[in-house]
Amino acid sequence: MYPVGTPGTPWGEAEKRQWLDMQSVKRSYAEDVLAKLGALPDSLTRVHYGALPYDTERYPLYALLTKTPVDGAPWVLITGGVHGYETSGVQGAILFANAYSQAYSDKVNFIIVPCVSPWGYETINRWNPKAVDPNRSFKPNSPAAESQLLMEFVQSLPCDIALHVDLHETTDTDNSEFRPALAARDAIEQKTWNIPDGFYLVADTQQPCIELQEAMIGEVKKVTHIAPADESGRIIGETLLSEGVIGYNKKALFLCGGFSGAPLCSTTEVYPDSPSATDEICNLAQVAAIGGALHYLLTQGQAQ
Repeated sequence: MYPVGTPGTPWGEAEKRQWLDMQSVKRSYAEDVLAKLGALPDSLTRVHYGALPYDTERYPLYALLTKTPVDGAPWVLITGGVHGYETSGVQGAILFANAYSQAYSDKVNFIIVPCVSPWGYETINRWNPKAVDPNRSFKPNSPAAESQLLMEFVQSLPCDIALHVDLHETTDTDNSEFRPALAARDAIEQKTWNIPDGFYLVADTQQPCIELQEAMIGEVKKVTHIAPADESGRIIGETLLSEGVIGYNKKALFLCGGFSGAPLCSTTEVYPDSPSATDEICNLAQVAAIGGALHYLLTQGQAQ
């Protein structure tokens, strides 16, 4: 039984406060994230787009934008750390920005948001302090400041997004902590997933573009293994659309991958708890996925 709440009764404010009181800072957003945004390549500039209301000084929000946009080049949105506990989403986005983005500076305009949920990053949480999942909150009048601030910022930019890559992880704690917490919070039954050992992607069922997903999987294979289907032929309960690819209706679920309106989109899922995984491999898998998506965009995607 989850240690907060009464079975069969959704949480009220008292239970949410009890849950919040159980959380603690375990790592530093300032050291792990902000300090790495000070030596960007010449093609990118750092833009302050807001701060989380829980502590505006501790949690400023930054995006990395192409400093001098290339006329006619596609705009690409890369988001990491929507779920703050998913480390390689944050660090993979930073690694791509610092070490790889320059190679595309004459072909692509970037909006890179490396850590959407810095409180979640520091406390290693899926939710924000209000026990709200930012990745189910990309909707009007969002209950999550993380989601609302990002949507407002991206929508304020005078450009259309051609490609959106949202960087995530699936971890063993999804079953041991986060899904039990969700079941307790909402007083609903949550089935336990078989956590897939390997990398996979989540396409948008409304515009899956399997060729994009396959291009990304092909590059990730060079870095790490792809998650196999389970005994029922599924990954986390969902039918495969292609090797290592499942689909969600991202707008209907208010997921980050659906808010930008990009015709090409994909959500990565790295498995950091694999016996063969390292921090470096996880970060490089995220970079490889971005590289595969960019290659597809530049060679085929713009013709669609």
